[in-house]
Amino acid sequence: MDELNGKLNPKMLEMYKRRTHFSKVEVEALCKIYRKLVANASLNSKALAASNPGVIAKAGSSMDGIDRSVFRELLHSTFDIVTEETLMERIFCAWEKGYEGLPIRLEGWLMGLSTFLKGSQAEKTAFCFRVYDLNSDGFITKDEMFALLRNCLIKQPQDEDPDEGVKDLVEIALRKLDMDKDGKISFQDYQEAIAEEPLLLEAFGQCLPSDRATMSFLSTLQAQEDSN
Repeated sequence: MDELNGKLNPKMLEMYKRRTHFSKVEVEALCKIYRKLVANASLNSKALAASNPGVIAKAGSSMDGIDRSVFRELLHSTFDIVTEETLMERIFCAWEKGYEGLPIRLEGWLMGLSTFLKGSQAEKTAFCFRVYDLNSDGFITKDEMFALLRNCLIKQPQDEDPDEGVKDLVEIALRKLDMDKDGKISFQDYQEAIAEEPLLLEAFGQCLPSDRATMSFLSTLQAQEDSN
């Protein structure tokens, strides 16, 4: 397999078809998109280096993959995800388990999009929980809920103490999601709550694409499949 030219040998293609919800043609199309995004990331990196010659690249920054800036632009322009900086960063870090914060590799790109676009409720629940678990300790705590909800709310000029309103929302969220009433949300709590009320899935901010964006992206892949 050559990640840079986006090509997969037949065995890898079959493996990704089995491990994702995509057809072979969709996998091939996504590999081509990946190649273009990595090229864009490389151009951005070179432009940054040229404009800041005195800046020394961070260790590991030369690793091939989709970087933060390209990924965030993709979330915004392609998947209609309009959210604040903290949540954008968390989506990037949660995208590929075991590679948190590193450029997204081809395998992570395909596996992540499989959940993002065609995932089961269980897969999407696990992804959203990873996004909201800010310190990756296995729980969404009151402090994490407060940070997420505070960043999501638009502050009104007349609000004397907007933090009080956020604290009220945290208590409401706990009542809905803290199934064992221990003051924090475990993954099991979150699973049980979402199973009962699926609308709570993105309770702490948008981290999945809109239905319209999903259908539009998948129809583009389908068009490539039909043309073959």
